[in-house]
Amino acid sequence: MNKWIRILIFILICQLAGLIGSIFTIPKITTWYVNLQKPSFAPPDWLFGPVWTTLFALMGISLYWVWGKQLEKSFRRAISFFGLQLVLNNLWSFFFFGLENPLAGLIEIMLLWIAIAVTIFEFYKLSKRAGLILLPYIIWVTIAAILNYYILVLNA
Repeated sequence: MNKWIRILIFILICQLAGLIGSIFTIPKITTWYVNLQKPSFAPPDWLFGPVWTTLFALMGISLYWVWGKQLEKSFRRAISFFGLQLVLNNLWSFFFFGLENPLAGLIEIMLLWIAIAVTIFEFYKLSKRAGLILLPYIIWVTIAAILNYYILVLNA
């Protein structure tokens, strides 16, 4: 199979994960989320879609770079954590937006952050660039966790 087709498939897999999470998010942006008190540093609502689309594309590229390392001893562990962080990413959307529960979202996003950190570490062992390309993801999730915390506090 052509290299570019494989990269596109991995990106589409990750974008599909993002699409699943958006099922919980999109309906709540203009209803519940818009009415929350947010800190002054909260990004504008329109920014979330492009950022997440970019991050899921980076995840797909990272996954492609690691996929060729299937014979490496740590491959299964790396892929397991990658899958876990995709699931946890969607669970955050479910807890925070779907259930409208910032406390559950905050607890869950901490687990997500840990899963991303382990994924970066495991991917880096297999392919330095596969680990490094995920750094914007953990930075964005760090910002999201801080925002989640302030929303919890401001709307208690």
